[in-house]
Amino acid sequence: MNAGSEPAAGFDPLVAWGCGEHVHEPLIQSTLVTTNDQMEIVGDLATNYYCSEDGLVWTFELRDDVKFTDGEPLTAQDVAFTINSVAQGDTSEADLSMVDTAVATDDHVLEVRLNKPYNALLFTLAVLGIVPEHAYGEDYGSAPIGSGRYMLEQWDKGQQVIFTANPDYYGDKPNMERVVVVFMAEDAAFAAAKSGQVDIAFTYPTYSEQTIDGFELANYKTVDSRGISLPTLAAGATKVLEGDIAYNAGNDVTCDIAIRRAINCGIDRSSMVEHVLNGYGHVAYSVGDGMPWSSDDMVVDYNLDRAKQLLDEAGWSAGSDGIRERDGVRAAFDVWYSSDDSARQALANEFCNQVLELGIEATPRGASWDEIYLHQFESPVLWGWGSNAPVEVYELHYSTGWGNYPCYESEMVDAYLDQALAQTTLEESYSFWKKAMWDGEEGVAPQGASTWCWIANVDHLYWKRSGLDVAKQKPHPHGHGWSLVNNVDTWSWSR
Repeated sequence: MNAGSEPAAGFDPLVAWGCGEHVHEPLIQSTLVTTNDQMEIVGDLATNYYCSEDGLVWTFELRDDVKFTDGEPLTAQDVAFTINSVAQGDTSEADLSMVDTAVATDDHVLEVRLNKPYNALLFTLAVLGIVPEHAYGEDYGSAPIGSGRYMLEQWDKGQQVIFTANPDYYGDKPNMERVVVVFMAEDAAFAAAKSGQVDIAFTYPTYSEQTIDGFELANYKTVDSRGISLPTLAAGATKVLEGDIAYNAGNDVTCDIAIRRAINCGIDRSSMVEHVLNGYGHVAYSVGDGMPWSSDDMVVDYNLDRAKQLLDEAGWSAGSDGIRERDGVRAAFDVWYSSDDSARQALANEFCNQVLELGIEATPRGASWDEIYLHQFESPVLWGWGSNAPVEVYELHYSTGWGNYPCYESEMVDAYLDQALAQTTLEESYSFWKKAMWDGEEGVAPQGASTWCWIANVDHLYWKRSGLDVAKQKPHPHGHGWSLVNNVDTWSWSR
């Protein structure tokens, strides 16, 4: 795995990595629920679960045959301890702010009581490892005790981590008895595969035309979306975040809805996937394409003539150099991207090349994230998002969402998003997620507010030794790391 996948705080679900942006399932700990290949919620520790009519109490019935690796039984008290520690603490990346308290009503029944309806809680619980209340302490991350498929055998910080199968695991016995994860940069990973030191190694499209004897290039579908935020406010606005940090917001070009709509239909996404990603990806129209909550109304056909017509009708006229202007405002802006990502650099450059055909002058700006964040509300930014949960749909489009970089606010969109979370079953929520994108008259879709220009979902590429079967993979979320080994216990060798 890449070096950034190593958990700095160790294998502790209550600190950072345990439920962070990569939203992977823990190997060492069990979870209350998990997701299947269709992204449906199914039980792990829970044998049954249901929600109260007001959406404020989720009840989970637990199996009674689970033990931690120190021999102690896992009970509902341990689950309550884990959830309350995250909800009331400030060290985990998991968002359980909607949880009032978790209460064990007996050893095998748990109630999670919320302060607001929030059914997406289930997706967080699907990746939140349960820790033992009796054995949890400051050094837990480096010496974790769990009840999951694997135990931590050894951790050489900055180098590798070794897992061994848990002989007392309550589920199916893992096929892979020992798993060694080595952390290294892309070049080193390629060299390690080439020398036969590893069985599977991450890589990127820039290496896709290489060959390694005894290995094949495996690509796995993702919801790892690349999209560009389009500020909807006029320049001169201010966005204040928690902690009273004020940022400049607004852009005099992208605040015009005609510009945003023209960009969305004037981008040839298929060409980007083919030529920038070497075909290892697929076009994206939203964050989370293909998920049960995604909307077909986000799809926008490539139509260069229509894009130009939209700009003409809005009064954006080409100047002597071909760049459009209106009322003294030149159709020019910067597009920021993370400079340490070659694929993002290539996508940003190609985006700028394509909008130039529309008479829009976009300038790619590579930088560190510290610098990019200074411009996050005033300039388009090429972001990477995507998770196996609808939470990002909410946060990227809700008026006060932490990812609402376009600064678009709509009471109707907010209402649909709130309604989605208020449903007592996930299935009932899907129609509301879709209406927030477009309800026929309003929404964030390309024919509506057009707040983002989504480009592609990037495949996750690996050099895989021939004969290694990694089993069926769920769509990988954003992050090129632990998601691959979500099901490592079911991998097998054919040789």
